[in-house]
Amino acid sequence: MLCSLALELDLNIGLETQKLLAMPRKLPSSPALLDRYDKAILRLLQRDNRTAQRVIAESVALSTAAVQRRIAAMEAAGVIAANVALVNPEAVSATITSIVEVLLHDESAARVDAAKALFRATPEVQQCYYVTGGSSFVLVIVAPDMRRYERLTRLLFAENPCVKSYRSLIALDRVKTGGTITIPD
Repeated sequence: MLCSLALELDLNIGLETQKLLAMPRKLPSSPALLDRYDKAILRLLQRDNRTAQRVIAESVALSTAAVQRRIAAMEAAGVIAANVALVNPEAVSATITSIVEVLLHDESAARVDAAKALFRATPEVQQCYYVTGGSSFVLVIVAPDMRRYERLTRLLFAENPCVKSYRSLIALDRVKTGGTITIPD
């Protein structure tokens, strides 16, 4: 029953979300294809993706139309993966942040793929990394309270036949978070 538990669990996953998760992801273009203008645009957008294109154009010495074309091309190529708003978890009462190390019983492709699908489909899992070095996965989970977090740990780990063990580290303070990538020149 290889983690078929994954999508059977009551995780409030809608059919549309499941379809989106099953869609193949577009691979980003090679960094070699980004020129200095593209990189300058990306640096500005990472700071504030609502920056007006005319302001970006002035900053990088291009026309507004050229900036618009470059942004559209980077979106189409998957270089710009999404335009999102970063929400303060405390403002929406998501007060529990946990970093979880997960060890699977084995690293067979079927188990790893099932675990990846389960973690992707769980809205409270903010980040998921398939790793080496003694653990199979490292997750960042944000939950509204300890009761919901306990329910998640039971569903995702304790009652999951793929999971051998897990260890939760509850964050005391969110010292630094963000998604900015350092873009080399």
